[in-house]
Parts: sequence; structure tokens; C-alpha cells
Amino acid sequence: MIAYRAMLDVPRELAQYISRLLHAERRQRGTRKNSRALTCFRQAVLGLRWFRQDVDVTALAADHGVSRATGYRYLDEIIDVLADQAPDLHEALERAKAEGLAYVILDGKIFSADRCDEKTMSIKGKQIDLWYSGKAHEHGGNVQALSGPDGFPLWVADVEPGSMHDLTVAREHVLGALYWAASQLDLPTLADGGYEGAGIGVRTPIKQPAGNQVLDVDNRTYNALLRGLRCLGERGFAVLTGRWRALHHTTAHPSKIGNIVKAALVLTHYEHGRLT
Repeated sequence: MIAYRAMLDVPRELAQYISRLLHAERRQRGTRKNSRALTCFRQAVLGLRWFRQDVDVTALAADHGVSRATGYRYLDEIIDVLADQAPDLHEALERAKAEGLAYVILDGKIFSADRCDEKTMSIKGKQIDLWYSGKAHEHGGNVQALSGPDGFPLWVADVEPGSMHDLTVAREHVLGALYWAASQLDLPTLADGGYEGAGIGVRTPIKQPAGNQVLDVDNRTYNALLRGLRCLGERGFAVLTGRWRALHHTTAHPSKIGNIVKAALVLTHYEHGRLT
């Protein structure tokens, strides 16, 4: 056996923030004092190690002196208490307007997961894997998100199966609020061509005409401007996945991806001073 010391590159204040959330959760559950194997702070460190380093939960639990089952249970608690702090969609839009943002950017991503043998019927009447994305060519969950013009993630939606199209998922979770933001807050949304036909206030590129026709100069200019404005904002998911390695691939059921991404969003917001 070789013992070694390591540093976790997250601020201590972040662990203390999670610790306070866990303490409140334990009090709400009526957990007796000193009845847990780990203190709230040590449990918070366990969770941060998983998010930041994507450590195998079995090894992580052994490092902290708890069983594998307890490690998974503690990690689920951390994910849930963090996800509960994720911003509401309307609150995120109102804050974006209050901070002077001229627009928000809508984007979707397939978060990779282990194969899940659940079936569904495609629009063509064929049986397909529910969580398999033909676009990404892998199993995973579809998560929609809003980012600011600088690419900072503002809000993320609940997960939907990877087989669903971005526009279908957006209609389910976000488009209604974006219509409200466009009409009541004068806050438009920029999106890529996959959201064509999304509706009022959602600006998408103009498609190239069929055949040998070409877009006129005004439409080409519009597309160039839209791409230029949207490109930085589409780094929102990269901000999350670049910082929190646990988002690269999950071995949990894909239905848990939504809460995991929301928890990562809360961690990011705290590190950037949007939460206290």
C-alpha cells in the first residue's frame, strides 16, 4: 500500500457551501447528530472529487472510509441538494435582462451515458433505442441550455432521451418561456439551424434555397451576423464539461443526467460569484 497526499483544485468556500446545503438537508430529514459516517464537509469533499476528477465511486468511497453503497448514496444526496439550487427558467431570463444582456443563446447537447436497453417507436414506426442519439452516434441524454453572449451558462433543462430532436425537447422545456421573454422583456434568443420554426423571438439562420438558387446578399449578411453573435455563446456547455469531468460520461441511468448537469451549473455559478 502506498499513501499519498493530493490537492483538490476547488475553493474551500465551495465545499463549505455544499456542506451548509447538506446540513440543512439532514436537519429536514431529522438525521440524528453523529449518526453519519462522514461529516457534511467530508461528504462535500467526496462529491467535489467526483465532479472535478470523475473518480470511480468504489475507489472514492474507500478513500473516505465508507462502503460502496454509502458512497453512492452520499453522492446522490449531493447531486440532489445542488440541483435544487439551480435557477428557475423565468428567473434566469429576468436576471439576464436585469444584467443588460441583449440576447440569450439556446443550444442542446447529448451527454454521453452507458447503453440503456429501453425501446421506443420512431416517427417512422420502427422500434429504436430510446436513449440512442443518431446525431451523436452514442447513448445519452439530451439537455437544452441557455447561455449569455459571452458563453457563460445561465440555465439548463431537465434531461430527455437522446433519440429526441433538439427542437422537440426545446418545445417541451423552454420555448414557451422564450416567447414570453421576447414579448415581455424584449430579450430575443439566438439558435442554430436545428431550431428552425421554433417561433417568435427565436432567431435562426435562413436556409439555402433548393436547387441552384443562392441567398441574396441581405440574407447572407444576416446569417453571418447571427453566426458571429452566436459562436461565443455556444461555449456554454464547454464551460461546464471542461471544469467538471464527471459530465464527460455517466455510468448512472441516463435519467439522472439532468440533475447532474444542474448540479454542475450550480457549482459553476458559485465559483463565478453568482451564488453566495
